[in-house]
Amino acid sequence: MAIINHSLAFFLAFLVTTALRLVHGSITNPLVSPTPPMGFNNWARFQCGLNESLFTTTADAMVSKGLLAAGYNRLNLDDCWMQTSRSDQGLLQWNTTLFPQGIPWLVNYVKSKGFHFGIYEDAGNKTCGGYPGSLGYEATDAQTFSSWGINYLKLDGCNVDPYKGKTLQQTYQVIYGRWHDVLSNLSKPMVFSESAPAYFSGDSDFPKQNNESDWYRVMAWAPLYGELARHSNDIDVFGLYEPTEYWKSIMNNYAHNVLLARYQQPGFYNDPDFIIADWPWLTLEEKKSQFALWSAFSAPLIISANVQDLSPKEITYLTNKDIIAIDQDPLALQATLVSQDGNWDVLTKNLAGGDRLLTVLNRSNKTASTSINVERVGLTRDGKYTVKDLWTGSNQTVTTVIAIELPGHATAMYRFFKVPTATPTGMIFNSATRKCMTHIAASILFQDCAGTDSQVWGVSSQGLISPLSAPSLCLKADGGVSMVGCNPEDKKQLWAYYKSGNLVNHATKAKKCLYNTYPFVVVCGDELDSQVYSLPSGTMLH
Repeated sequence: MAIINHSLAFFLAFLVTTALRLVHGSITNPLVSPTPPMGFNNWARFQCGLNESLFTTTADAMVSKGLLAAGYNRLNLDDCWMQTSRSDQGLLQWNTTLFPQGIPWLVNYVKSKGFHFGIYEDAGNKTCGGYPGSLGYEATDAQTFSSWGINYLKLDGCNVDPYKGKTLQQTYQVIYGRWHDVLSNLSKPMVFSESAPAYFSGDSDFPKQNNESDWYRVMAWAPLYGELARHSNDIDVFGLYEPTEYWKSIMNNYAHNVLLARYQQPGFYNDPDFIIADWPWLTLEEKKSQFALWSAFSAPLIISANVQDLSPKEITYLTNKDIIAIDQDPLALQATLVSQDGNWDVLTKNLAGGDRLLTVLNRSNKTASTSINVERVGLTRDGKYTVKDLWTGSNQTVTTVIAIELPGHATAMYRFFKVPTATPTGMIFNSATRKCMTHIAASILFQDCAGTDSQVWGVSSQGLISPLSAPSLCLKADGGVSMVGCNPEDKKQLWAYYKSGNLVNHATKAKKCLYNTYPFVVVCGDELDSQVYSLPSGTMLH
């Protein structure tokens, strides 16, 4: 069983014990990518307008602008790089007009500058752009890429038809599992970026559909096969939409990502897609917010922009060492929602070394002020906390609340240093309905999320669950559910959170799960929408 709240010592010990394994995949070998990848991809900014010089000049610009030194050490080539057919021997061929000196030459060039090189292919019989896919050629293509010196594969999921006798989800699992096996047999490991979950994530406006069970099922096996997973729609590509759509696109992928924190652990990362750092339709605050939120998630930081033309202000935020350190934190925890009221999103997570992160997003269009009390950060009022503003670099002492003023669509980030053990604190919400569990007198209801204390829950290491509005009361399963005086000796008050998203009470006669309507506990099913919940970061997983 996986536990998401790894101590740093346990994590390092685990890396040592797995270092000698050749098996590829984040669960069996976190050393393949112990922190989220950082770098560049051409797709969102240039799409098929790619060639050799784009990558050589981008590599040079990333060096001169300090991006390589800041940790952006990967250059990834996306769709449209190849010829429209394979060779007579069944091998993929690069477009010799676009890449006259060849992909191996380009790989060596960027390596000479200090970068790794990645490439794109598709799990189906054609790529999304209509070029040869890898279906049936997995071993051949893996060997080809490896022989070119490539150590990162983005595998898309276009043009996949269900195998006979299998669902579409099961077909994707077979194909991506085959790739896992093929990559495991390479002499050198290759980072594997899986796009399969994105094909089950729902509509493009918000991740909500009648049934998300297949999305969860794909997310359940993705960490077994690779290092990161694209879980939702592409960030809207350059110049194709109304100006306001680009911020909405960022928020759409953000909304998907907050549902999936339970799957992430060192070596596997939820991927909400590219950092679109030079979009002219985004304000500087919106660009900085995307960078901050992705870093709070410990998500991959893959820039898709014209790097040569990035402004000094854009380079300054992209190379912020304090925020990059959050993204690259060894615990690799994904920040989760403490509260969400339509105007303010508040997120927290633990950091290595006993620190704690607070991230606050102003979703409104106007400058506004708020204050966050230390209880919402999972702390108590009996101490003085040294807190660093990660944008300004300034420190302050906080005892009870932290006051925040932000422009519209801006995001603040604060690092609390050397805090006592923090209680995982935040929303418990149903992933299908997006309704928050709310303390109501002696019971609960699932209501629209409003950011009230009755919707902020602490989860103890024993499995006791209590609201900020009444911390002496705990959730109990007994026929239905009730709120009673907390007692760790009462097994009906002890809950276990599973990677499936189920919140289970084992003291009931049959194994029962939290349910989003009355009686609020029912016999557990298989990836049922009504039984899948997001809990605070740091909650122990089974």
